[in-house]
Formats: sequence, C-alpha cells, structure tokens
Amino acid sequence: MKPILLDGRSLSRAQLVDVAYGAHVELSAAQLPAVERAAAFLAEQVRREEPIYGVSTGFGSNADRLLGAHRLREALPGEAASTETLHEELQRNLIVTHAVCVGEPFAPEIVRAMLCIRINTLMRGHSGIRVETLQALVAMLNAGVVPVVPQLGSVGASGDLAPLSHLAIVLLGGGEAFFEGERMAGADALARAGLAPVTLSYKEGLALNNGTAQMLACGVLALHRLEELLDTADLAAAMSIDAFAGRLGAFAEEVHALRPHPGQVQVASNLRRLLDGSTLSDIPYHLVPRFRPWFPSSWSTPEAQALRFDIGWDWVPLDQRHGREKFYTRFRPFRGGKKHQPQDSYSLRCIPQVHGAVRDAAAQAARVLEVELNALTDNPIVFPDAEAEHVEQQVISAGHFHGMPLALAMSYVKAAIPVLASISERRLNKLVDPATNDGLPGFLIGNEDATESGHMIVQYTAAAIVNDLCSRAMPTSVYSIPTSANAEDHVSMGANEARHVLAMVADLGKVLGLELYTAAQALDLRRDMINAARELARRGDAGDLAAKVAGLPATDAAAREAFLREVEGLRGELAGSEEFRPGRAVAAAHAAIRESIPFLERDRAMDGEVAMAVRLVAEGTVLAAARSVDA
Repeated sequence: MKPILLDGRSLSRAQLVDVAYGAHVELSAAQLPAVERAAAFLAEQVRREEPIYGVSTGFGSNADRLLGAHRLREALPGEAASTETLHEELQRNLIVTHAVCVGEPFAPEIVRAMLCIRINTLMRGHSGIRVETLQALVAMLNAGVVPVVPQLGSVGASGDLAPLSHLAIVLLGGGEAFFEGERMAGADALARAGLAPVTLSYKEGLALNNGTAQMLACGVLALHRLEELLDTADLAAAMSIDAFAGRLGAFAEEVHALRPHPGQVQVASNLRRLLDGSTLSDIPYHLVPRFRPWFPSSWSTPEAQALRFDIGWDWVPLDQRHGREKFYTRFRPFRGGKKHQPQDSYSLRCIPQVHGAVRDAAAQAARVLEVELNALTDNPIVFPDAEAEHVEQQVISAGHFHGMPLALAMSYVKAAIPVLASISERRLNKLVDPATNDGLPGFLIGNEDATESGHMIVQYTAAAIVNDLCSRAMPTSVYSIPTSANAEDHVSMGANEARHVLAMVADLGKVLGLELYTAAQALDLRRDMINAARELARRGDAGDLAAKVAGLPATDAAAREAFLREVEGLRGELAGSEEFRPGRAVAAAHAAIRESIPFLERDRAMDGEVAMAVRLVAEGTVLAAARSVDA
C-alpha cells in the first residue's frame, strides 16, 4: 500500500483507517520548513529569556512559575547529577508523570490512528516540535511499535493528556509497547525495531500530549464501522420486509420528496433497491396463507408431505360482506396470513424515518471529525511568521485542545445507536410473535409436538443488548469534573464519549446479526408457504385448495356454490402467479447466510449459529453479498 502523505491539511477519514490497519506514513517535504521555523522560533525566544507557557514556565496550575537558569536543589546524596537542562526536564517530566491511564489497552488500530493524528496535526507548523522528533514518531509508527495505551484516564481537556503521554513515553524509551504481537518494555520495543529513544526539546512534551487524538481516533474508527452497519441495518430491514410480505408504498420516492431529510431519502432509496425484484412484498393479501401445524394428513402427495408446515385460509361468508362489497370485488374473500390493512407497523413503515435520522446523526459527526483531522489541537499556538511587538502575540494560549466539538458530536451518535438497535429488535420480536408475524409459526418453528422453542430466546438476547445500549446512551459530555487544581475548570469528557461509541457500535452489530439470523428463517418460511400454496393450486382443482380453507357452508347450497366458485378464483390466481421470491439483493444476502447457517428444521444447539450470524455482520459478508447484486 502506498504510504499516506501527512501535511497537516489533507488527511481523510479513509486514509486514517488505512493507517490504523497497517498503512505507512511519510511527511510532506513541502511542509517541513514551516515545522522547522516554529521550532527555531521557540529556541530563539528561550535564548532571549522570554516567558512562554509550557516552554519557560510550568504547566497548568504552575503556569505562573518561570524556569530558572539552574536547579535550586542539586542531586541528593547517592544520586547522579542530571545531565538534562531544566527545559528538557520540564518536557520529560510532563510525559512521564502524565502517563497514568488504567484499564485494558486500546486495540492496536486505535493506537496507530492516534499516532497518525498526532503527527498530522504537528505538521501544521504551529506547535514548535522539531522535524527530527516528528521523524522519530513516523519511524515508530512505520516500524510497527504500538505503545500500550490503557483506556481510562482522559477528561478530554487539555486534550487527551494521559493517553497521549502513554504514546510519547515509548518514544522516550519508557512505558510499554507491543511489537510483533508481543508486549514488552518500551525501550526493548524500540531496540528490537532498530530505533533510538528521543530527548525532548522546547515544548515538545506539550506538543505530543496536548490534543484530541484519542477521542478522534476512537470516533473515526467507530464511525467507519457504523457506516457499514447503517447499510447492514437497511439490509436486515429489507429482509424482514420480504419475510412479512410487507407494503412498499411507504418507501416511494415521491413520498420522501415531501420530507426530504437526507438520511431518510437515502434509506428509502436503499430499501427500493434492496427489494427490487421481490414478488413477496406488495403481494395481494388473500394470496398469503397462514401457518398451520403439520400433521400426517396435511398433504396428499409425497412431495408435499416433506413440507414442515400446513397452510390455510378462512373464507369470509356472504353475510359478513355487507358494506364491504367494493373491497371484496378487488380482493378475494379469504383471510390468511396478512391482515386486510394498507399499512404495516411502525418498525417496518417508519424505517426511512428512523434509520435515516441515525444516518443524519452519523453524517453530522463525520463533518466534525473531518474538520478535526486537520486541525491544530495543542497549546500554546506558535505563529513564528507573525509581525508582533511582543512574544505573547506570536505564542498564544488558546483552547483548541478542548474536546467539546467532538464530545457533542459523539453524544449525538451515542443516542442514535440504541435507536437503530431498538427498531431492529422490534422487527425481530414481531417476526417471532405469532400475534404479530402475519401468519408465520410462533418462534418460527413448526413445533407440532410442543417440544420446540425455535427463535424464542434469540429475541431475549437482542432485548438484553438493546437495554444495555440504552443504559450506556447517557452523554458524558454534560458531566464536567474540574481538574488541575481548577485551572482546567471545564472539561469535555469527549474521550469517554468516543470510547463508549466505539464499544456500542460493536454491540449494535450483534443486534443486526440477530435480526438477519431470524429474518432468514422467517423468509424461508414465508416464501415456502406461499409457493406451497401455488404448487397446490397448479396441480389440483378447486377441491384440493378448498380443503385448506375453513368456512365451507354446511347446508346452504347457494353459499357452497359461491364458496367453491371463489376458491376456484383463488386457485386460478395462485396457479397463474410466478414463483414467489424476495428482492434480488435480499436473496443474495439470504444465500450468504445459508452458506454458513442452515434452516432450523427442528430445535438444535444455536450458540454457534448466533456467533456465526454476528461474525457475518462484523466481517461484512452478508452486506458484501447484497452489494454484489449492483456490481
């Protein structure tokens, strides 16, 4: 893979993802003079003994204390005298005392993304870092040295101080790192990679640990995964719609032109594409039979006896049609699996509005993240080329390290994730509940002997995950806890927000996997039941089909004649129909599931299948199959 060129201005989310998963980086030669000018400017100001925050003063609550010409306290007895200058000691101490995070380490891709972000922002040429220090960071990243960065410790202002100190401490030969899959001391990792530790110069410690790289890395990688899951959610919804033999009018282009939220319009378009070619969706109500338990007497031919279900309808008697004559002129008087109503439940009909709103939340976050990727986020900001009377006009303390822009964007996404998971679980629940699944068997299993649970507990698992997601959706960005002796009296907590979103996205994928697993079972049943009715109609006469219809009048000859005449009409319509099938993209996704997970004929151990369904979503297998239809 070609190295990603870092110039502080053009890094994209896609490029960052590439670096996170192994791409190398290189520094833009055209931008290095600006980096050098800022470093040289700081060195000159130190020579002139100008007071500059974080260069010739302490940090945070020590900002009012100037560094002296030498140490006030020399080495203690038995302690070797330091060879560092006070300026070097200031920067080193900043890193080694701030690397105090706890918890499990971040995954390597997060840490690589953090390194890339930090290098890119320092390339803006307003941080005062030396070119050779940036080159050392690049060498560490490209060599595969991955600092161990525990996950807990950032309050999101002044940036991600503690996590970024864990990044920088390895550059100094301290801390811990992963190298070639092994966890070891940072010094050992550098040595094995053929790299040497760095001694920091003016402001370099502050440049390395003062910024938003942790929350930004988590946010970008979370959004990268979420964007794939948004398409997966639309696919799962489309498969559920076909399994319900749902109504497509709610997704019409002219409908959404009247309320054109971008995400909503896109989801409606996705659903139309995914369901293109379906003969299950928008099927006339009366053609859809409902499930009946299989019995030895259910079918008359050996081929039909192999089916795992029986089917049936109820005939609407003549004396129950008063005031509804026009309706029964258009629709045949049979009640099967689909209710005679022109609209589906909200979890189906409102997919564009709900999925689309989540897409819009992700799009807003993407806009914020893209700005941040090429923003300067440390402090103070150096303007070496500015014309100024005083150094304070060229080295300006500002608040670009404050993570609130990212925190609020992540709060929006954080609230959206349980919404998408919840509507997915509602569709799953609707599929397994015989009161709401439009004529499918309860829990999507034949259960003729009353011994089977089918997909019952799959819904429990989805419900548990959704509840957990909901309980984690409370924004951290509204809970500021002051730090640094109240010098940092308002912080963003954006690092926690982005970290939560990253974990929640993974759990969202599990819910979508469970919906796909369940919808595939329901789709098989729906398709096979309607096609079984079609085959019965094609091979028999009205009498064969009449045996599947309840309501034959016992004595009224005219009513019996009407019944048989109308059953013959149903038979003719079924017999003349083409084979019923899902949308082409839905069919491809269903086939991808069936390559790994067979139809559930009878109860069996499902743990491995559930894990496989989650894996197929995480790896993008099912989504890729659906996308291949358009390729």
